[in-house]
Amino acid sequence: MYILMVVAFVIGYFFIAMEHPFKIDKAASAILTGVICWVILFFSRDTILAGMPHEEIDAALLEHVGGIAQILFFLMGAMTIVELIDVHDGFKVVTSKISTLNQVKLIWIVSIVTFFLSAVLDNMTTAIVMAALLRKLISKKETLWMFGGMVVIAANAGGAWSPIGDVTTIMMWIGGQITALNIVLKVFLPSVFCLLVPLIIISTYLKGEVARPQANANAEEKATASNFEQRLIFWMGIGGLLFVPVFKNVTHLPPFLGMLFSLGVLWVTTEFLHRRKEENSHQGLLVASVIRRIDTPSVLFFLGILLAVASLETAGHLAQLATAMDKQFGSIYTINTLIGLLSSVVDNVPLVAGGMGMYSLEVYPPDHAFWELLAYCAGTGGSVLIIGSAAGVAIMAILKIDFIWYMKKISWLALLGYFAGIAAYYLIEG
Repeated sequence: MYILMVVAFVIGYFFIAMEHPFKIDKAASAILTGVICWVILFFSRDTILAGMPHEEIDAALLEHVGGIAQILFFLMGAMTIVELIDVHDGFKVVTSKISTLNQVKLIWIVSIVTFFLSAVLDNMTTAIVMAALLRKLISKKETLWMFGGMVVIAANAGGAWSPIGDVTTIMMWIGGQITALNIVLKVFLPSVFCLLVPLIIISTYLKGEVARPQANANAEEKATASNFEQRLIFWMGIGGLLFVPVFKNVTHLPPFLGMLFSLGVLWVTTEFLHRRKEENSHQGLLVASVIRRIDTPSVLFFLGILLAVASLETAGHLAQLATAMDKQFGSIYTINTLIGLLSSVVDNVPLVAGGMGMYSLEVYPPDHAFWELLAYCAGTGGSVLIIGSAAGVAIMAILKIDFIWYMKKISWLALLGYFAGIAAYYLIEG
């Protein structure tokens, strides 16, 4: 029974990866995997958890669900704001300024903007915004997916060097393992190399120009917004997203509340803007209509994956893995490199939490190389697989990127960038 949870997780992961050959939605596989892992944990609690009462297992599950719900509400709020900007054609404010059709120039522009925006917002929100922009700039599916893959790499690299750019850096910042200025100074260059290496490589075989999406032939039947409304909703939406880290720093409340506050303000604003219009001319511009465009199966997929990982964490499998790596390897470079690669398979939050639990601040004081490297590796290692990071899951949901396609086309680029960043850190600090 002890190994059964791991087997169930691996089988579930296999069906997620093989979504298209088996024609089974990845959300269904993820939900089943999450539930089955918790059922196995419950019935094998005498072996795995030394007879922990089921009330304590229930409490642990509810605690994890609370954390997962924060992520899901954050994701749904951000996606709704982005969709609201989209239906108001607000992204024309940006896309009208991007005149180049050259694929190489465009991918550099998109990647650099993503890299820095991710440090200010966070990698998941940035990925959602950039995915919406890409849909307005590129029509061909293969090209769109290629750009989406680079957005995942750029968003994760950008989030790793900022104290608010990734949930793991936020955890270590709040926990006292890192300080804001130091993490920027020490991890910025490795993160730059993490992006530059795959960006330079991909630039060598991108050729020609991108094909822009054609105007909708039924545009006259679609609810339209005025130029003033386009600009207002765009800037309010972007301002609302930028407000979230400010909200967290001022109130010390979870970020999802800041996201819901921003959504609420936009909701009231759009209701006020369109209140005097005829119903058939503005119905599609209201949040009540926009929220139906959210990809619910992808949200459920995220729920299932996080539930499955939470079961492994509760069972102690992740902590045992961290301890085993510590005994086996010892080197902070080897340990953090493996943690980063493992974060492409399981969520980086419990892995970082395990690392924080393994070593006290007496062993590794604040701003020690171990914590700096952990921030980089946990933040960027998830790019190796598309479901290894919140940014990847968001891009996968919005652009419908195939898991196997990403493994073939993007994973090796992300891996090269990941190791390039580690090498850069070693050469600078080693």
